[in-house]
Amino acid sequence: MNVSAAGQMPVMEELVSESDSMPTRMALICFLSLVMLMSILGNLLVMVAVCKDRQLRKIKTNYFIVSLAFADLLVSVLVMPFGAIELVHQHWIYGETFCLVRTSLDVLLTTASILHLCCIALDRYYAICCQPLVYRNKMTPMRVALMIGGCWVIPTFISFLPIMQGWNSIGIDHLIEQRRHSEGSNSTSCVFMVNKPYALTCSVVAFYIPLILMVLAYQRIYVTARAHALQISMLQRAGGAGTSAPGASGAGLGAGATSDSADHQRNHRMRTETKAAKTLCIIMGCFCLCWAPFFVTNVVDPFINYTVPDKLWAACLWLGYINSMLNPILYAFLNKSFRRAFLIILCCGRKRYRRPSILGSGAPCTATQINGSTHVLKYSVLQNGNHTTQEKKSLHTDIESHESCL
Repeated sequence: MNVSAAGQMPVMEELVSESDSMPTRMALICFLSLVMLMSILGNLLVMVAVCKDRQLRKIKTNYFIVSLAFADLLVSVLVMPFGAIELVHQHWIYGETFCLVRTSLDVLLTTASILHLCCIALDRYYAICCQPLVYRNKMTPMRVALMIGGCWVIPTFISFLPIMQGWNSIGIDHLIEQRRHSEGSNSTSCVFMVNKPYALTCSVVAFYIPLILMVLAYQRIYVTARAHALQISMLQRAGGAGTSAPGASGAGLGAGATSDSADHQRNHRMRTETKAAKTLCIIMGCFCLCWAPFFVTNVVDPFINYTVPDKLWAACLWLGYINSMLNPILYAFLNKSFRRAFLIILCCGRKRYRRPSILGSGAPCTATQINGSTHVLKYSVLQNGNHTTQEKKSLHTDIESHESCL
């Protein structure tokens, strides 16, 4: 009887422990499911929006965004679900081989996502900080394709190749075996531990080099944005002084109208580029907030004898996964073109959300080329009928459209 009672005590304690942790487990399941669902739907929406919207397809940066959304979608479908199952059940049930495959996919896809953000930053640097002709020469379709290909090929050299060959575990195999069966002989975990050389190499390639490039690019974009804002302020003051000047001849009025039109176009371009810089800085901030804790921990852990708690590892890893969910949210809320495309898709193509025609109803117009972009000169008669005014509106058909994704 005593032996039977003693044998039942651990079982009773385990049942009580499970009943106490049930609310926490349910909350964890709901949170992880929400992250995965929002990431899948958001990235699918971005891909469909670019595929369906002709204006979005004209912008080179959006090819990076589609590839980024595809990488984030694969993270949500191939990596997050298995990590969530292991986190909830506290053990791995799919075998050692699939553990290596899943870990390799994790490193590959998350690194590809980070490299895409770096390429987007470099693309915006050339678009905003350089002259339009320089941007066209730098970001050719072939170079864009090579950059996107590099975002997918480079991560294979720090994911499948070293992990499947076991280079990451050289010298620490005994520690990995101990952790894999730490919960008992019938319970195993998908343990991914790295030695010092792999931790440094992987972290430098996947995070620190892209981080440095992004910081440098955004620093230049910020300086350019401030210079543009100063020019806008000076143009506005000059325009106000010109408006207040009394008594102008007819020729002076014509020259003033042309100057005002050119100033309007310049102001519009500067404001658009300044907003693009702010948008990318927000994305950069979210990127650092999500991935910096993981890669700092990844470098520090091997040098402190792998004493980082498992719960801290899981929190840092899922904080990085959340970045795959945030990217489409940032595009949706911070970019007018994407917002319009999303509304058209979600509202089944209602006309009220479609891109309005810039030509107006029955207005005679003629096209011209200004700085490589197609523009329309629209002539309209004022209500008093005394004279005509000339209004210039951009079609944005050039590849450096001001209605840029970022």
